[in-house]
Amino acid sequence: MEELKHECGVAMIRLLKPLKYYEQKYGTSRYALNKLYLLMEKQHNRGQEGAGAACVNMDAPVGTEYMFRERAMGKDAITEIFKNMDESFTGQLYMGHLRYSTTGKSGLQYVHPFLRRNNWRAKNLCLCGNFNMTNIDEVFQLLTTQGQSPRIYGDSYITLELMGHRLDREVERLFAEAKGKGLEGTDITSYIDGNVQMANVLKTTMPHFDGGYVMCGLTGSGEMFAVRDPWGIRPAYYYQDDEVVVVASERPVIQTTFDLTASDIVELQPGQALIINKNGESSLEQILPKEEYNACSFERIYFSRGSDRDIYQERKRLGEQLTQPIMNAIEDDVTHTVFSYIPNTAEVAFCGMTDGFRRLHFDVRTEKVVWKDIKLRTFITEGTERNDLAAHVYDISYGSLNPYEDYLVIIDDSIVRGTTLRESIFKILDRLHPKKIVMVSSSPQIRYPDYYGIDMSHLEELCAFRAAIALIKERGMEQLINDVYKACKDDTQQSTNHVRAIYAPFTTEEISNKIVEMLRPEGMEAPVELVFQSIEGLHTACPNHPGDWYFTGHYPTPGGIRMVNKAFINYIENNK
Repeated sequence: MEELKHECGVAMIRLLKPLKYYEQKYGTSRYALNKLYLLMEKQHNRGQEGAGAACVNMDAPVGTEYMFRERAMGKDAITEIFKNMDESFTGQLYMGHLRYSTTGKSGLQYVHPFLRRNNWRAKNLCLCGNFNMTNIDEVFQLLTTQGQSPRIYGDSYITLELMGHRLDREVERLFAEAKGKGLEGTDITSYIDGNVQMANVLKTTMPHFDGGYVMCGLTGSGEMFAVRDPWGIRPAYYYQDDEVVVVASERPVIQTTFDLTASDIVELQPGQALIINKNGESSLEQILPKEEYNACSFERIYFSRGSDRDIYQERKRLGEQLTQPIMNAIEDDVTHTVFSYIPNTAEVAFCGMTDGFRRLHFDVRTEKVVWKDIKLRTFITEGTERNDLAAHVYDISYGSLNPYEDYLVIIDDSIVRGTTLRESIFKILDRLHPKKIVMVSSSPQIRYPDYYGIDMSHLEELCAFRAAIALIKERGMEQLINDVYKACKDDTQQSTNHVRAIYAPFTTEEISNKIVEMLRPEGMEAPVELVFQSIEGLHTACPNHPGDWYFTGHYPTPGGIRMVNKAFINYIENNK
């Protein structure tokens, strides 16, 4: 129910036939644009802050534009950029991007794709991605020691400049090679355009980065690529036939857009790049050695589209596995229990939860108890007015349960900050006078921030962390906080997540009970119990996505460990 600003979405199309072919077969010159629009709209869940698209026309004559880009801000950005695409926005290579800010920085200059211009076609680079780099300080230093001076300090621009620098070197290598073959003038240009090895560029660029990413790019000479991080943190899928090559962040959007089955679509492997050259020939290149596989489990719980064949079943299992803990919370009284869910993304887990009870031969009562009624309007600026309005974002179905008699079970896909529970949900649910509110999370307790593309970077935002700190102080264990702070400061290797020690003295139930105590609004009558998914349950439901650092603190990369220790230092020093 607490919307997270999360990772971005990417979409790419490479046409493999002459442009006239698509116009004749499909009756429109906008075949690729229409498909790109669908790929982006179907991934709108991955970015509502901004959108952008780029196109390369390899047939454009010299002296005319051949690389196009449109970008816009806001929730209607997709519609806006496609409205602005006239007949000139035509070519063989297309790229789209949906953005959520993961750095706190916003504005059109931060919206992908990013474009690096040059009079040599092969040196033009357009880049977009679903990524967050954790070692951007080091990469920035690398660039500046080479004599470069990036205009903007941010991982997107710095990635563009580093990769652009390596692309320049690749073009210069080919220039020397062409001269060695005795070529002159435009023959050199043709030789360069036809022989760029993007694998060389990627192999000399990507080893410098630590983070979760799917990086996508186009060059002016007609190269296209998508490369995935070596831990497999962020997702990428592709499809190819004799007409197109397609890349997207999620499998079902390719299925829907091109009317395919799940088995038609291939997942890009960790450290692997899909590269399509100027002639339309595709290859898979291992750019980086595979690391320990850590595909993000939060993708499966919350972020990705639930229409995916496997994600749908996984989310149902996440709900079903909570049947027994819920039974304990309602004292086995299913007859006097009403089941519901919030928000819509939790609906599949809700189906799994109720299926679990039906398999135990219970006739469960389900109701639409909570409604999202209005959105908070930004013109309300006074703090008290804003809080009052926030309390009315949700509303309830009056008469949906028997007052003082029925338990109320509400399932959510995650409980992160707890703000909405405290300010709105618990208050309105209490109006129904349930015997007890059982708030269920299909994910485990979120104890640690993500540093690979999801915007929840402050430890103190997480209600589980605040609960652990409160328990430490209640029990006179403040020395533990000092010890963790000192360990974070003194660890030069940054190979250990010292913040895990904050949670070590407490059981999951103790932290859950403290969360309830902290989030319970003043004057609330109904008892509340939180039920969280277990770590074991998570891995049972999502066996192919072991990345669980949100819950366990086991970050897959050195940069993630460094960032969480730094976050604790910032918390203690009150450094925002």
